[in-house]
Amino acid sequence: MDHYKLCITGGIPLVGETYVSGGKNTACALIPAVLLSDDVCTLENLPDIEDVHVLMEIMELIGCKVDYRPDDKTATIDPRPSCDVTVPYSITNRMRASYYLLGALLGRCGKAEVGYPGGCAIGNRPFDLHIKGFRALGARVEERGATIFAEGEMIGNNVFFDRITVGGTINVMLAAAKANGISVIHNAAREPHVVDLANFLNSMGAKVKGAGTDTIRIQGVEHLHGSTYTVIPDQIETGTLMIAAAATRGDVTIHGCIPTHMESLTAKLLEMGVLVTDSDDAIRVRTVRGHRAVNIKTQEYPGFPTDLQQPMSAMLCRAGGNSMVTETIFEDRFKHLNEMRRMGARVNILDKTAVIDGVTELYGAPVKATDLRAGAALVVAGLMAKGVTEIYDPGFIERGYEHLEEKLRALGADIRREEI
Repeated sequence: MDHYKLCITGGIPLVGETYVSGGKNTACALIPAVLLSDDVCTLENLPDIEDVHVLMEIMELIGCKVDYRPDDKTATIDPRPSCDVTVPYSITNRMRASYYLLGALLGRCGKAEVGYPGGCAIGNRPFDLHIKGFRALGARVEERGATIFAEGEMIGNNVFFDRITVGGTINVMLAAAKANGISVIHNAAREPHVVDLANFLNSMGAKVKGAGTDTIRIQGVEHLHGSTYTVIPDQIETGTLMIAAAATRGDVTIHGCIPTHMESLTAKLLEMGVLVTDSDDAIRVRTVRGHRAVNIKTQEYPGFPTDLQQPMSAMLCRAGGNSMVTETIFEDRFKHLNEMRRMGARVNILDKTAVIDGVTELYGAPVKATDLRAGAALVVAGLMAKGVTEIYDPGFIERGYEHLEEKLRALGADIRREEI
């Protein structure tokens, strides 16, 4: 349990300008990818979040020379001293994306022994497709208790995914970048951080084509050189700030984002009656009237992101009418709505669908964050509610949002930490 709680006095419209940090999901893929380089790499615009801190610990643990400067959002990593292919469960269980070390170490050393990942309890996130991909490239993979062991020379091959998997797509890309021959990933994920990983690999001399489509072709190369690369803005942080601005019926301009990544959310906000305008790298969100209820169904990119379902469904608890939210990616992602019942939300959850009957007001109450995006959803709820909302176990939020409290305070929110 965290030693502090977040206290939010709600009912204050967010007003002003803010910025988006570097992408959590991108950073968590790019840092392990440095292991494939034969020289020093520098990553810029890294978010100052817990998942990045853990990955830096892991890189040092396996022998890399790391100069990480959180204040400058920069890390220079020399992977050449690295020789250890073992990453213990005691550290991998602190984050989900630790499984990318398997693909990166297989690609570098032809061997990896990595503890099972941890992260948020949002339902079953099967690793079977990753294993299938590694085996297609020639690896022998065994599950040894809390550890996954993989070994073998990577040989280019066709990899067919039965369903779209972002993690599996990234892991196979890492393993295939230096493989002998051509690898083709069929039914690949198209998320922005998949594209950004491909761009980073190509900046090191890799030959990756088709990222952003459902077929990615990778010509393995023998050597990859060093690179300096800037992480793209965080799509999910952008969306969370957009939702918070709309939910509080404020007027916020978000700088440093990529509006084309936000089209599915923007469409739903417009459908609700929210005013959304954008330029090359900024989005303005305004509300001039009450919100209309809408239906949402999560899908892989470019559909509505599962990571924004929780903040969005929190906002829908005050929209006029009945909303239906269908979660198709993870089966246990409505825990925040159970917490919000204490705040006056009217919700009926049946299997993978939540039916939300919008209420006029939400009221502050003690609630508990159960995962990263649920924590963000409860922050949105607290910003909307009358009175004080106390969020317990808020440490989840720090895993994926850089200084969210400070950004919200700068927009006028009354949000503070209190010791427990």
